[in-house]
Amino acid sequence: MNTEIIQLMIDWIEEHLVENFSIQDLGKAMGYSPYYCSFKFHQQTGITLKKYIQRRLLFLASQELIQQPNLPIITIAINYGYSSQEAFSRSFKSMYGITPYNYRQSKKLIQNYHTLKLKKEIGDYMIDGSKKIELAAKQENRQATYDTAILNILNGEFMYHDFKNNQLMGNSDYVPFNEAMCSNESTYPIFSSKFIKTRATGHKSTPENYIKKVWAPLKILQDKEYECLVLWFGDDMFCQINLLTILAYLEQIQYKGDIYYHAIHEKNYSINEYKLTLGVYTALYKDVILNKRYQNNAPLPVLHQGIKHYLDLSNPANPIRQFIQMNDALTDNELLIKLMLLFPDYGLGDSQYNQLINDHRRLHS
Repeated sequence: MNTEIIQLMIDWIEEHLVENFSIQDLGKAMGYSPYYCSFKFHQQTGITLKKYIQRRLLFLASQELIQQPNLPIITIAINYGYSSQEAFSRSFKSMYGITPYNYRQSKKLIQNYHTLKLKKEIGDYMIDGSKKIELAAKQENRQATYDTAILNILNGEFMYHDFKNNQLMGNSDYVPFNEAMCSNESTYPIFSSKFIKTRATGHKSTPENYIKKVWAPLKILQDKEYECLVLWFGDDMFCQINLLTILAYLEQIQYKGDIYYHAIHEKNYSINEYKLTLGVYTALYKDVILNKRYQNNAPLPVLHQGIKHYLDLSNPANPIRQFIQMNDALTDNELLIKLMLLFPDYGLGDSQYNQLINDHRRLHS
């Protein structure tokens, strides 16, 4: 069963998503046995049919909660396959760390979970003209409030240069956060000599190079007083763990200005804006990144999702690890291409995926 047939299967599932279809219905439509459809779907997407359908239904339900504010939650629950509001609420809170009612009231950000596409589409990861206008308008509004005492912190060198080349920051300052906090060990205080040495060792670098690449751009926070910080981070796990680290560092240095999180979806550059309040992120950083535990108390659903992905990454049953195991006949490069496409909710880069592939090859050589 090739990629084109799996994509046809995904498209069929999307057309019948709210119809409570059976695996037998899918097999009949595809012309294969139900077991074979289920196995090949899992092998080529890294997620089970049941899990994919559950995640898609919950995401669509989350959108309806916002788009139909007067529609009873029980009606939405039943429309998306749940037998009761209680069952829907349990699944929703497990996925997003917030109840459907509180989500509807707060409209807090969750990860996008769109239809799986097994091939990259033209137009993905590009800033079109409307997005340039939207980004520029947000920046103008911010500058009208804070004059020029604004620092934009962007997740990584790519986003930094992308914004710079498109001249989207106006007269405010902007710097990259060139880290991958979801990989390797860490310490506290953040950016202490021990932290820098630990992170540099994990990245197979020297403290001097780490300081130059990661710490030097952020040192401006010590050298200049900013009324406002704008944090530009995506909704994937990679970005969320980086965001958590930055927020914990701002608590560490007792930053007193305003903080805005511009959640930017890096596939299409759509933006959600949130004003953040410090006070909980140091404890969360220590629990999650240092001690690898979580009390389900993240202030944003999208951070809750990122933390759960982060803590699950070392699990042998993690979907990325399972995908590598089920497709170990592929070359490293073929695996890398598929992993980058299939798991946007993790947001890992080639170095992290190559490490996971190498770990698998080493254990099964």
